[in-house]
Amino acid sequence: MNVLKIAAFSDGEAGGNPAGVLIGDVLPDAAEMQGIAARVGFSETAFAARDGNNWRVRYFSPESEVPFCGHATIALGAALVRQFGDGIFPLTLNQASITVEGFRDGANVAAALQSPPTRSKAASPELIAEALALFGYTAGDLDAAIPPALIHGGADHLVLALKSREALAAMRYDLKAGQAFMRREGLVTVLLAYAETPRLFHTRNPFASGGVYEDPATGASTAAFAGYLRDIGWPHGGAIDIVQGEDMGMRSRLHADIPPEIGNSIRVSGTARMMDEA
Repeated sequence: MNVLKIAAFSDGEAGGNPAGVLIGDVLPDAAEMQGIAARVGFSETAFAARDGNNWRVRYFSPESEVPFCGHATIALGAALVRQFGDGIFPLTLNQASITVEGFRDGANVAAALQSPPTRSKAASPELIAEALALFGYTAGDLDAAIPPALIHGGADHLVLALKSREALAAMRYDLKAGQAFMRREGLVTVLLAYAETPRLFHTRNPFASGGVYEDPATGASTAAFAGYLRDIGWPHGGAIDIVQGEDMGMRSRLHADIPPEIGNSIRVSGTARMMDEA
């Protein structure tokens, strides 16, 4: 199988979140895609095949299928540029239709996805308390300006905003306990965030639902988080930048453009670097 390995949301020639990308004439069956994703071993692998004027896309982690994966979509955009040149590519996902734009930016390849619609709602006190205990936090660690919430931008996440960078760096949890929690609650990831400024955030994304302790760059949760900031009237000024993966030694950079209309798609962009092929 000609599986491309591409690090999405890279920081220059380093960092980023590795994703597998397999572009074929038809999609393999689900069991085969799951097996390929497990062998590739990255947090997600994207599978794409032409479907009329669109591309039919499915995403698999080593242990499960996920409805939407931002960094694998950016990696797919880079792969499509490599094969077909700059362009905007319509994608049909399991539960939504989106686009990814791929383009060359000097010596680099960059891509920008348009997320599915976003939405958010308050998290229950019981869910917040369980999440805080899982990650070793207390209510005093939370940033009151960004309340805990259930957020969505193609997949479901819980966001916990912390009031210090030190608290973010101190995140620890038990993978099995985190997996049980996230799968029971239908969460793809938990997003932990710290606001350095109103437009610059540092984040971490435990992805225990997919069997991965932490992701170094997560476009889906970035879209959902940007939508949530818009929902609560955060002074984002139309865009935010996110640094993720720094505590893993895989510094990644994500940018999100935020239109004013509640619920609208978020544009999440970044560069991608080619890795080897498998």
